[in-house]
Amino acid sequence: MAISLRKARTIIRKALEKGRELDLKPLSVVVLDAGGHVQAFEREDGASPGRFQIAHGKAHGAVMFGAPSSVIGEIAKERPHFGAALSGVYGGQIVPVPGGVLIKDKKGAIIGAVGVTGDTSENDAAAALAGIEAAGLVGVV
Repeated sequence: MAISLRKARTIIRKALEKGRELDLKPLSVVVLDAGGHVQAFEREDGASPGRFQIAHGKAHGAVMFGAPSSVIGEIAKERPHFGAALSGVYGGQIVPVPGGVLIKDKKGAIIGAVGVTGDTSENDAAAALAGIEAAGLVGVV
């Protein structure tokens, strides 16, 4: 199963709605497919222009490594040399903090990832998860 543009837009819309519900700072949300390709991206008014790279780094690390960005962050803390090597392997395109959430289908297959940035990392992850669940998919934080 691939992430359709319709599902990607639902994830983004619902993640942004969750951000407004929680009164978060302006968010930026990217949805990647299982190959790490951008399916959709939106940046709320007031979000800084560099947020695409941060959101992308969270999601890219998650989908390429097969684990949420929060897990990558814990690995990097425990084994800094491995964390640095991962960053090098993926051309520096990993942001190892919460907010990069894996997307699985109902059968458990990884079909992509969402990256959210703009507020605290934990709030970013909560917004991502809300978007994924609203699209009828399973998020792994």
